Amino acid sequence: MTDSEPCRLYLITPPKFDPAAFRDVLARALDAGDVACLQIRLPEASDDEIRAATEILQPVAVERDVAVLMDGRPDLAAELGCDGVHLGLDGMARMQVREIVGNRATVGVSCGNSRHLAMSAAEQGADYVSFGAFFPSITKPDAGRADPATLIWWSEIFEIPCVAVGGIMVDNCRPLIEAGADFLAVVSGVWDYPDGPDAAVRTFNETIASVA
Repeated sequence: MTDSEPCRLYLITPPKFDPAAFRDVLARALDAGDVACLQIRLPEASDDEIRAATEILQPVAVERDVAVLMDGRPDLAAELGCDGVHLGLDGMARMQVREIVGNRATVGVSCGNSRHLAMSAAEQGADYVSFGAFFPSITKPDAGRADPATLIWWSEIFEIPCVAVGGIMVDNCRPLIEAGADFLAVVSGVWDYPDGPDAAVRTFNETIASVA
């Protein structure tokens, strides 16, 4: 981690929410501190529900210069004008995705704790790789565990950014920042924070600043 490139927050939506009610919650969170991007992840929603949620939330993010990524659906990312798409471990018929989202879109890839998958994704043109879960995850309880040493290895060798994900909270994120994570992908650590999502965003950013 360098002073010129500090770690940043990467927010992921809760797996279920009322978009109209969540809009104001999101706005307050994004106004509370630096956030790089918002991933819209609704694994159990229909296409129309995802469209409706994106149409409500995307302007909130765009107004605040926060990139919007679509989880697992390059077709919807292209249709809805998202800034990019995030692909799961099995999602990378990977750079065929470029034919759908275009060369300017951000394409990120989940790699678990696999250095091989991460290198393969980078070779195929991914814009970032994500490693995790680093801690027990509410949203993905069956996810395998990743090692912070993977972040250290990646950040020392590769220029492509790496994202840390999985059970990240304000009280356990420091070792991941110190290990070289370029982004912290957070779900319940923000939305379920006892003092509110805006307080979580502020606290995460305070911790990032203290490490940087």
